[in-house]
Amino acid sequence: MTELVQAAVAGPALTASANSVLAAKGRSFYWARQLLGPVHAARATRLYRLCRYIDDLADETSSVLLAKEALAGAAASIRGGHSNQPVIQDGLALLQECSIDSDIFLDLIAGVQSDLERVRMPDMDALLRYCYQVAGTVGLMMCKVLDTDEPAAFPHAVDLGIAMQLTNICRDIAADAVLDRRYLPADLVGDLAPEALINPTGILRDTLRQCVATLLDCADTYYQSGELGLSYLPARARSSILVAARMYHAIGRQLRACNYAYWTGRIVVPPWRKAVITTRALVAIPVSRSFWRHPELHDKRLHFALSNCPSLSSASFLHHAA
Repeated sequence: MTELVQAAVAGPALTASANSVLAAKGRSFYWARQLLGPVHAARATRLYRLCRYIDDLADETSSVLLAKEALAGAAASIRGGHSNQPVIQDGLALLQECSIDSDIFLDLIAGVQSDLERVRMPDMDALLRYCYQVAGTVGLMMCKVLDTDEPAAFPHAVDLGIAMQLTNICRDIAADAVLDRRYLPADLVGDLAPEALINPTGILRDTLRQCVATLLDCADTYYQSGELGLSYLPARARSSILVAARMYHAIGRQLRACNYAYWTGRIVVPPWRKAVITTRALVAIPVSRSFWRHPELHDKRLHFALSNCPSLSSASFLHHAA
Protein backbone atom coordinates (compact mmCIF):
# COMPACT_ATOMS: atom_id res chain seq x y z
CA MET A 1 0.00 0.00 0.00
CA THR A 2 1.49 3.36 -1.02
CA GLU A 3 1.91 6.28 1.38
CA LEU A 4 -0.83 8.25 -0.41
CA VAL A 5 -3.28 5.35 -0.20
CA GLN A 6 -2.42 4.80 3.47
CA ALA A 7 -2.99 8.49 4.15
CA ALA A 8 -6.39 8.33 2.44
CA VAL A 9 -7.40 5.29 4.48
CA ALA A 10 -6.40 7.02 7.72
CA GLY A 11 -7.99 10.30 6.61
CA PRO A 12 -11.06 10.53 8.90
CA ALA A 13 -9.10 9.68 12.04
CA LEU A 14 -6.33 12.13 11.15
CA THR A 15 -8.87 14.85 10.38
CA ALA A 16 -10.49 14.38 13.79
CA SER A 17 -7.06 14.45 15.42
CA ALA A 18 -6.07 17.59 13.51
CA ASN A 19 -9.28 19.34 14.55
CA SER A 20 -8.74 18.52 18.21
CA VAL A 21 -5.13 19.71 18.10
CA LEU A 22 -6.13 22.99 16.46
CA ALA A 23 -8.93 23.56 18.97
CA ALA A 24 -6.65 22.88 21.94
CA LYS A 25 -3.37 24.49 20.85
CA GLY A 26 -4.25 26.97 18.09
CA ARG A 27 -7.30 28.75 19.41
CA SER A 28 -6.82 31.91 17.34
CA PHE A 29 -6.42 29.89 14.15
CA TYR A 30 -9.35 27.66 15.13
CA TRP A 31 -11.51 30.77 15.44
CA ALA A 32 -10.35 32.26 12.13
CA ARG A 33 -10.68 28.95 10.30
CA GLN A 34 -14.45 29.26 10.44
CA LEU A 35 -14.23 31.90 7.72
CA LEU A 36 -12.57 29.52 5.25
CA GLY A 37 -14.35 27.30 2.77
CA PRO A 38 -14.44 23.58 3.63
CA VAL A 39 -11.54 22.50 1.38
CA HIS A 40 -9.21 25.25 2.52
CA ALA A 41 -10.25 24.82 6.15
CA ALA A 42 -9.44 21.10 6.03
CA ARG A 43 -6.07 21.71 4.39
CA ALA A 44 -5.14 24.50 6.79
CA THR A 45 -6.04 22.30 9.75
CA ARG A 46 -3.88 19.47 8.41
CA LEU A 47 -0.98 21.88 7.91
CA TYR A 48 -1.33 23.16 11.47
CA ARG A 49 -1.36 19.59 12.78
CA LEU A 50 1.79 18.75 10.83
CA CYS A 51 3.67 21.84 12.01
CA ARG A 52 2.48 21.35 15.58
CA TYR A 53 3.64 17.75 15.50
CA ILE A 54 7.15 18.88 14.58
CA ASP A 55 7.10 21.55 17.29
CA ASP A 56 5.96 19.01 19.89
CA LEU A 57 8.81 16.66 18.97
CA ALA A 58 11.17 19.34 20.29
CA ASP A 59 9.18 20.43 23.34
CA GLU A 60 7.42 17.28 24.55
CA THR A 61 9.88 14.44 23.89
CA SER A 62 11.39 13.05 27.10
CA SER A 63 15.01 13.95 26.31
CA VAL A 64 16.94 16.28 24.03
CA LEU A 65 18.73 13.33 22.44
CA LEU A 66 15.44 11.60 21.59
CA ALA A 67 14.02 14.86 20.28
CA LYS A 68 17.00 15.36 18.01
CA GLU A 69 16.67 11.81 16.71
CA ALA A 70 12.93 12.25 16.12
CA LEU A 71 13.39 15.52 14.23
CA ALA A 72 16.21 14.05 12.16
CA GLY A 73 13.94 11.12 11.35
CA ALA A 74 11.14 13.48 10.33
CA ALA A 75 13.50 15.42 8.07
CA ALA A 76 14.72 12.18 6.49
CA SER A 77 11.12 11.14 5.84
CA ILE A 78 10.38 14.45 4.13
CA ARG A 79 13.49 14.15 1.98
CA GLY A 80 12.72 10.52 1.14
CA GLY A 81 9.04 11.13 0.48
CA HIS A 82 7.73 8.30 2.65
CA SER A 83 6.99 7.59 6.32
CA ASN A 84 5.18 5.10 8.54
CA GLN A 85 4.26 7.86 11.00
CA PRO A 86 0.60 8.83 10.30
CA VAL A 87 0.99 12.59 10.76
CA ILE A 88 4.13 12.77 8.61
CA GLN A 89 2.46 10.47 6.10
CA ASP A 90 -0.52 12.79 5.85
CA GLY A 91 1.85 15.75 5.68
CA LEU A 92 3.62 14.25 2.70
CA ALA A 93 0.25 13.78 1.01
CA LEU A 94 -0.60 17.42 1.76
CA LEU A 95 2.72 18.66 0.35
CA GLN A 96 2.05 16.72 -2.85
CA GLU A 97 -1.61 17.73 -3.04
CA CYS A 98 -0.77 21.43 -2.74
CA SER A 99 2.53 21.35 -4.67
CA ILE A 100 4.47 22.60 -1.66
CA ASP A 101 8.25 22.53 -2.03
CA SER A 102 9.49 20.08 0.61
CA ASP A 103 12.51 22.32 1.25
CA ILE A 104 10.17 24.88 2.80
CA PHE A 105 9.11 22.33 5.38
CA LEU A 106 12.72 21.28 5.90
CA ASP A 107 13.52 24.91 6.73
CA LEU A 108 10.83 24.75 9.42
CA ILE A 109 12.31 21.54 10.86
CA ALA A 110 15.76 23.19 10.92
CA GLY A 111 14.35 26.07 12.93
CA VAL A 112 12.74 23.71 15.43
CA GLN A 113 15.99 21.73 15.65
CA SER A 114 17.80 24.92 16.61
CA ASP A 115 15.60 25.14 19.72
CA LEU A 116 17.33 22.00 21.00
CA GLU A 117 20.69 23.76 21.03
CA ARG A 118 21.73 26.58 23.35
CA VAL A 119 19.30 29.38 22.51
CA ARG A 120 20.94 32.75 23.01
CA MET A 121 19.91 35.02 20.16
CA PRO A 122 22.87 37.26 19.31
CA ASP A 123 21.18 39.98 17.27
CA MET A 124 18.06 41.06 15.45
CA ASP A 125 19.11 39.52 12.14
CA ALA A 126 19.49 36.11 13.78
CA LEU A 127 16.08 36.48 15.38
CA LEU A 128 14.46 37.34 12.05
CA ARG A 129 16.07 34.30 10.43
CA TYR A 130 14.70 32.11 13.20
CA CYS A 131 11.23 33.66 12.80
CA TYR A 132 11.37 32.90 9.09
CA GLN A 133 12.28 29.28 9.74
CA VAL A 134 9.55 28.49 12.25
CA ALA A 135 6.77 30.80 11.00
CA GLY A 136 7.61 32.48 7.71
CA THR A 137 7.77 29.00 6.21
CA VAL A 138 4.23 28.39 7.43
CA GLY A 139 3.13 31.53 5.59
CA LEU A 140 4.66 30.19 2.38
CA MET A 141 2.95 26.83 2.83
CA MET A 142 -0.38 28.49 3.64
CA CYS A 143 -0.24 30.28 0.29
CA LYS A 144 -0.14 26.93 -1.47
CA VAL A 145 -2.77 25.42 0.83
CA LEU A 146 -5.06 28.31 -0.13
CA ASP A 147 -4.40 27.80 -3.85
CA THR A 148 -2.28 30.94 -4.19
CA ASP A 149 0.52 30.50 -6.72
CA GLU A 150 1.34 34.14 -7.43
CA PRO A 151 5.05 34.65 -6.52
CA ALA A 152 4.39 38.27 -5.53
CA ALA A 153 2.26 36.98 -2.64
CA PHE A 154 5.04 34.94 -1.04
CA PRO A 155 7.14 37.75 0.53
CA HIS A 156 4.04 39.13 2.25
CA ALA A 157 3.11 35.67 3.55
CA VAL A 158 6.60 35.32 4.99
CA ASP A 159 6.25 38.72 6.66
CA LEU A 160 2.95 37.82 8.31
CA GLY A 161 4.52 34.66 9.73
CA ILE A 162 7.49 36.64 11.05
CA ALA A 163 5.17 39.20 12.66
CA MET A 164 3.19 36.49 14.44
CA GLN A 165 6.34 34.78 15.68
CA LEU A 166 7.76 38.04 17.03
CA THR A 167 4.50 38.49 18.92
CA ASN A 168 4.74 34.95 20.28
CA ILE A 169 8.29 35.56 21.44
CA CYS A 170 7.30 38.72 23.31
CA ARG A 171 4.38 36.97 24.98
CA ASP A 172 6.33 33.85 25.99
CA ILE A 173 9.61 35.35 27.23
CA ALA A 174 9.24 33.90 30.74
CA ALA A 175 8.00 30.49 29.57
CA ASP A 176 10.86 30.19 27.10
CA ALA A 177 13.34 31.24 29.78
CA VAL A 178 12.17 28.34 31.96
CA LEU A 179 13.27 26.11 29.05
CA ASP A 180 16.69 27.85 29.07
CA ARG A 181 15.92 29.80 25.90
CA ARG A 182 16.55 33.49 25.35
CA TYR A 183 15.18 34.76 22.06
CA LEU A 184 15.65 38.40 23.03
CA PRO A 185 18.65 39.63 21.00
CA ALA A 186 21.83 40.34 22.91
CA ASP A 187 22.23 43.60 21.01
CA LEU A 188 19.06 44.77 22.80
CA VAL A 189 19.37 43.23 26.27
CA GLY A 190 22.98 42.13 26.59
CA ASP A 191 24.15 38.56 27.13
CA LEU A 192 21.56 37.80 29.79
CA ALA A 193 21.08 34.31 31.17
CA PRO A 194 17.50 33.11 30.58
CA GLU A 195 16.75 32.79 34.28
CA ALA A 196 17.14 36.57 34.61
CA LEU A 197 14.10 36.98 32.38
CA ILE A 198 11.65 34.97 34.45
CA ASN A 199 11.00 37.49 37.21
CA PRO A 200 13.17 40.52 36.52
CA THR A 201 13.65 43.27 39.08
CA GLY A 202 14.99 46.79 39.29
CA ILE A 203 16.55 48.49 36.30
CA LEU A 204 16.49 45.26 34.28
CA ARG A 205 12.73 45.69 33.95
CA ASP A 206 13.25 48.97 32.11
CA THR A 207 15.70 47.31 29.70
CA LEU A 208 13.29 44.46 29.02
CA ARG A 209 10.34 46.78 28.56
CA GLN A 210 12.31 48.70 25.94
CA CYS A 211 13.32 45.47 24.22
CA VAL A 212 9.73 44.22 24.05
CA ALA A 213 8.61 47.60 22.73
CA THR A 214 11.28 47.42 20.01
CA LEU A 215 10.29 43.89 19.00
CA LEU A 216 6.60 44.76 18.89
CA ASP A 217 7.35 47.84 16.78
CA CYS A 218 9.26 45.55 14.42
CA ALA A 219 6.34 43.13 14.40
CA ASP A 220 4.00 45.99 13.45
CA THR A 221 6.08 46.65 10.34
CA TYR A 222 5.86 43.01 9.31
CA TYR A 223 2.12 42.86 10.07
CA GLN A 224 1.61 45.84 7.78
CA SER A 225 3.51 44.14 4.97
CA GLY A 226 1.70 40.87 5.61
CA GLU A 227 -1.72 42.47 5.29
CA LEU A 228 -0.67 44.15 2.04
CA GLY A 229 -0.51 40.68 0.50
CA LEU A 230 -4.07 39.66 1.35
CA SER A 231 -5.34 40.63 -2.08
CA TYR A 232 -3.46 37.69 -3.61
CA LEU A 233 -5.57 35.17 -1.68
CA PRO A 234 -8.99 33.82 -2.66
CA ALA A 235 -11.64 36.28 -1.43
CA ARG A 236 -12.96 34.10 1.39
CA ALA A 237 -9.48 33.23 2.60
CA ARG A 238 -8.57 36.92 2.86
CA SER A 239 -11.10 37.39 5.67
CA SER A 240 -9.81 34.39 7.61
CA ILE A 241 -6.14 35.38 7.38
CA LEU A 242 -6.96 39.00 8.23
CA VAL A 243 -8.82 37.92 11.36
CA ALA A 244 -6.01 35.56 12.40
CA ALA A 245 -3.47 38.36 11.94
CA ARG A 246 -5.55 40.80 13.94
CA MET A 247 -5.93 38.24 16.76
CA TYR A 248 -2.17 37.97 17.09
CA HIS A 249 -1.72 41.70 16.71
CA ALA A 250 -4.06 42.13 19.67
CA ILE A 251 -1.62 40.21 21.88
CA GLY A 252 0.98 42.87 21.22
CA ARG A 253 -1.49 45.63 21.95
CA GLN A 254 -2.35 44.03 25.29
CA LEU A 255 1.35 43.81 26.12
CA ARG A 256 1.67 47.50 25.39
CA ALA A 257 -1.38 48.21 27.56
CA CYS A 258 0.32 46.59 30.55
CA ASN A 259 3.52 48.58 29.90
CA TYR A 260 5.29 45.54 28.39
CA ALA A 261 5.36 43.72 31.76
CA TYR A 262 5.24 40.20 30.33
CA TRP A 263 6.29 38.78 33.71
CA THR A 264 2.90 39.57 35.26
CA GLY A 265 1.19 36.72 33.38
CA ARG A 266 0.71 35.26 29.92
CA ILE A 267 -1.42 37.41 27.64
CA VAL A 268 -4.60 35.71 26.37
CA VAL A 269 -7.18 37.19 24.00
CA PRO A 270 -10.59 36.33 25.55
CA PRO A 271 -13.52 35.20 23.38
CA TRP A 272 -15.39 38.49 23.71
CA ARG A 273 -12.35 40.39 22.42
CA LYS A 274 -11.97 37.90 19.55
CA ALA A 275 -15.58 38.61 18.60
CA VAL A 276 -14.90 42.36 18.63
CA ILE A 277 -11.70 41.94 16.57
CA THR A 278 -13.52 39.75 14.06
CA THR A 279 -16.43 42.18 13.70
CA ARG A 280 -14.17 45.20 13.27
CA ALA A 281 -11.99 43.40 10.72
CA LEU A 282 -14.96 42.27 8.64
CA VAL A 283 -16.63 45.68 8.78
CA ALA A 284 -13.41 47.36 7.61
CA ILE A 285 -12.99 45.05 4.59
CA PRO A 286 -15.13 47.01 2.07
CA VAL A 287 -12.96 50.13 2.47
CA SER A 288 -9.62 48.36 2.84
CA ARG A 289 -7.41 49.07 -0.17
CA SER A 290 -5.04 46.19 0.60
CA PHE A 291 -7.93 43.75 0.63
CA TRP A 292 -8.77 44.45 -3.00
CA ARG A 293 -5.64 45.82 -4.71
CA HIS A 294 -2.20 44.31 -5.04
CA PRO A 295 0.66 46.30 -3.50
CA GLU A 296 3.03 48.01 -5.90
CA LEU A 297 6.24 46.50 -4.52
CA HIS A 298 7.38 44.49 -1.53
CA ASP A 299 9.82 46.28 0.77
CA LYS A 300 12.93 44.16 0.22
CA ARG A 301 14.60 45.73 3.26
CA LEU A 302 12.41 43.47 5.38
CA HIS A 303 14.27 40.46 3.98
CA PHE A 304 17.89 41.59 4.08
CA ALA A 305 18.59 39.36 7.09
CA LEU A 306 17.10 36.39 5.25
CA SER A 307 18.43 36.75 1.72
CA ASN A 308 22.00 37.15 2.94
CA CYS A 309 21.97 33.92 4.93
CA PRO A 310 23.30 30.87 3.03
CA SER A 311 21.94 28.44 5.64
CA LEU A 312 18.36 29.12 4.50
CA SER A 313 17.23 26.92 1.65
CA SER A 314 17.65 28.59 -1.73
CA ALA A 315 14.97 26.24 -3.07
CA SER A 316 12.40 27.60 -0.63
CA PHE A 317 12.79 31.18 0.57
CA LEU A 318 15.28 32.52 -1.95
CA HIS A 319 13.40 31.02 -4.86
CA HIS A 320 9.85 31.75 -3.77
CA ALA A 321 10.01 34.92 -1.76
CA ALA A 322 13.09 37.00 -2.48
